[in-house]
Amino acid sequence: MPKDTSSPFTPGLPVPVEFFVGRLAEIERLKKKMARAESGRLEVAFLIGERGIGKSSLASFVRFLAEREYQMIGLHTFLGGVISLEEMARRVFDRLLKESVGTSWHDKVKNFFGDRIRQVDLFGISVEFGAPAQDLRRLVHDFAPALRNLVERVKDEKKGILLILDDINGLASSPDFANWLKSLVDEIATSQKPLPLCLLLVGLEERRQALIGLQPSLARVFDVVEIWAWSRKETRTFYQNAFSRVSMEVEEQALDTLTHFAGDLPVLAHEIGDAAFTLDTDGRIDASDADKAVMLAADIVGRKHLEPQVFQAIRSTRYRSILRKLAREPFKVRFERGEVLKRLSGEEVRVFDNFLRRMSNLGVISRDPEQGAGAYHFTNLLHYLYFSMEAERAREMSEP
Repeated sequence: MPKDTSSPFTPGLPVPVEFFVGRLAEIERLKKKMARAESGRLEVAFLIGERGIGKSSLASFVRFLAEREYQMIGLHTFLGGVISLEEMARRVFDRLLKESVGTSWHDKVKNFFGDRIRQVDLFGISVEFGAPAQDLRRLVHDFAPALRNLVERVKDEKKGILLILDDINGLASSPDFANWLKSLVDEIATSQKPLPLCLLLVGLEERRQALIGLQPSLARVFDVVEIWAWSRKETRTFYQNAFSRVSMEVEEQALDTLTHFAGDLPVLAHEIGDAAFTLDTDGRIDASDADKAVMLAADIVGRKHLEPQVFQAIRSTRYRSILRKLAREPFKVRFERGEVLKRLSGEEVRVFDNFLRRMSNLGVISRDPEQGAGAYHFTNLLHYLYFSMEAERAREMSEP
C-alpha cells in the first residue's frame, strides 16, 4: 500500500517534541535549574549518557519547556567540528539571531548586533551573524557582559537564557575552552550584576572527564545529569504513539519484538521503527513485519553507528561469529571468558584471546574486575544490541 504520509521516526535526529517520552526525573531536575536561573542566578549542568541514549532529544525538549514555561530564550547550539572559541561564539550568536526571527523581540536583537548582521537569501535563510574575526575574539572575552546586555534589552519579553552547548567533542580536548568555561563561571558568580543564565553542556562522560582533566576546578562546577535507557514500558509507549500518529496498527506480538530489539535505546527504536514503517504494505505491523524490520535495522545500525575501526575488525568471519555468541543468551551485556570458551568451536577458541585484546583496544569490551579475573562487559550498549540483532538474524537464516 503506498504511503500517504512520511515516517513518524527520525533516525539519527533528535526526537520531535510530540514524540518525547520518559525522562521525568531528569526533566524535573533541569526545570528546577531553569527556575533558579530565571530568578537571576547562574546554573550549570552537564547532560551525559551513552551514544544514542537521547541526550540531544532531552536537551531539545528542555529548550521547549524553557521557552514555554519560563519565558527564557532557548539556544540549542550544535558545535560539531568546532575547535575554536571564536567559532563557538559565532554559532551561539548566529543561533540567537535566527531564533529571534519572527518574534516580538527580533528588532531588539537586531539592534544588539548592529552592523554585524548579513542578509543572506540562500536556501530561504535571510539573516546571518557576520562579525569579523576581531569582533569574535572580543566577544569570546566579553561573553558574559554580552549576554547580560542582551537580557537587559529583551527583559520585557524574556526572563533569561537557556544556553545548550551540544556535540562538544572538538572543544572537550581544548585547554582554551576548559579555561574559558571556568573563567566564565567565575566571572558571572563573582559579579554584582545578576545574569539569569542556565548553561547546559551535552556530551559523553569521557568529554566531561576530558574537560576536568584540563581544568580540575570544573569538577565542582558541573551538576551532572545522567540519562539511562528507557524503561520497557516507555519503549512500548513510544512505538504506540509513533504508529498511532500515522494511523497504523501494531499487533501485540510485533510490538513485543520491536520493543525487545530496541533495547530501550531511542536511537535503535527509531531505526527499527523506521524499518518497520518502510517495509509495511497494509497499514498494520504484524509479527512478520517486525521480524523483517529487525533484520533490516541490524545492517543499518552496524553501518551507521559502529565506529569504522570496529566495523572493519568484525569483518573477520570468526570474530563476527564470536560476537554473535556473546550477544546471545545467557551472556547479556556481561560475560566470563571461561563460560564463553565452552560455547566456541575449535577455530574460535584459537583466536579468542586475540579477539579479546582487539575488542578491548577498540573499546568494544572492557575488563570487569569486580566480577572476577576473566569477566568482561560491553562498554557501549549500542554495540551489544547490534551484535544481538546480528545473532538473531544468523539464527533465523540457519533455521529451515
